[in-house]
Amino acid sequence: MRAEPQPSEYRPSIKVRKVAGFLADPVEAAQFPQTELRFRNDRWDEAVGLGAMPNTDFVRHFGKFMPLPDNLPQPLALRYHGHQFQTYNPEIGDGRGFLFAQLRDGQDRLLDLGTKGSGTTPYSRSGDGRLTLKGAVREILATEMLEALGVYTSKTFAVVETGEELWRNDEPSPTRSAVLTRLSHGHVRIGSFQRLMALEEHAALAKLVDYCLEAFPGPPPPADAPGRDEPAIILMHQVTERLADLAASYMVAGFVHGVLNTDNMNISGESFDYGPWRWLPEWDPRFTAAYFDQTGLYAFGRQPDAIRWNLGQFAIALRPLAESQPLIAALERFGALYGEAMMRRFAWRLGVEQRGPARDAALIEAAEVTMRKEGIGPDHFFHRHRGGRGAAGKLAEALEGYADVGSEDSYWNAHDPQAMLIDEVEAIWAAIDKRDDWQMLRDKVAAIRRLGDALGEPPAPRGHASTM
Repeated sequence: MRAEPQPSEYRPSIKVRKVAGFLADPVEAAQFPQTELRFRNDRWDEAVGLGAMPNTDFVRHFGKFMPLPDNLPQPLALRYHGHQFQTYNPEIGDGRGFLFAQLRDGQDRLLDLGTKGSGTTPYSRSGDGRLTLKGAVREILATEMLEALGVYTSKTFAVVETGEELWRNDEPSPTRSAVLTRLSHGHVRIGSFQRLMALEEHAALAKLVDYCLEAFPGPPPPADAPGRDEPAIILMHQVTERLADLAASYMVAGFVHGVLNTDNMNISGESFDYGPWRWLPEWDPRFTAAYFDQTGLYAFGRQPDAIRWNLGQFAIALRPLAESQPLIAALERFGALYGEAMMRRFAWRLGVEQRGPARDAALIEAAEVTMRKEGIGPDHFFHRHRGGRGAAGKLAEALEGYADVGSEDSYWNAHDPQAMLIDEVEAIWAAIDKRDDWQMLRDKVAAIRRLGDALGEPPAPRGHASTM
């Protein structure tokens, strides 16, 4: 079984004040014609001390954005630049969201409550600052499935339908509107550092490094790492560890984020901001999620390279604070860290003990060959061979001697695994859109959480303090 998030008291902790002067702008939430609660995360509201809040008050805070007690008096829209499909764009920032509150959970982690679809900001450009209800439903499904599969992800905390008609090029329009609140381990992006570097605000850049080291504590660099006592180098090592682990978790989950821009890379290593995501219908490294990714830059198999490229941009952004060689040394750890994370996470999802780097690498290779040969994706592969069962040929040879440590749950005797393929996503949305029937969504969330229980406690995300 997987440990549930532990209940905690409500503990506001407004640490962002230290950097808000150069990191963000105060903004106002939109005034919506309707605020109807559609989703409330009944696990994570307890973890941050808001579980006992009545729905009427919950909507006041997460639909109308009345400040939480002793928390931010006004929302903050974050400023950042970023490489979008590896082209630098200085004209971005929080265009339809803001940081609403900061608090701590039972593990004493500093967490953010941030929004999507909460109205226009100075960075909205020509956008309306809104989110479609379909987009919100898709983010519920993405975050729930990723959490079940052990990916360190933001949590969809609340979805409130807002009663506006929206027009979008990629959805039948007009379509319904919503505002979403996500619970995240911070919202500081690689793009936040890029902006300060581009503007030559070096003092602010150093302050942001210090803030991240305090807000998202992690382990020290290796003993032989050059410059290991310098704050920028410490942070570079921690972020490298976190993002190598994140890349591996995407691959083992069979997940395609779709938009791995530097403004979508969180310094905490937490996955967030789900737009054109997909899960693999079958094992295909060329599979893309975004219709506009015509070159396949962020295709499934290219995601580790894309994330490493983003880390390179982070190293460049830290260059005013540190010499190149120690930054490069940290970046060069990515490949080995990614390989280690792939083996650790693959064995966990398969329900077997690791046997060492050579054996584990051979097992992953045999699994990929099997998936390609049989035309299946990771969901069916891991379900079919949980604990090493049902293998034949090269896969059976690769699994010889691996101990079963996770196939006793009755879930693994089900005929079909839980998956999150696009046809089911569209069917869930159609029930909501055409009949206002939310039962399919509720049932799917319950089934995904059942999958998470069967998988058990996931590997701890790397690059964090031991309390994670």
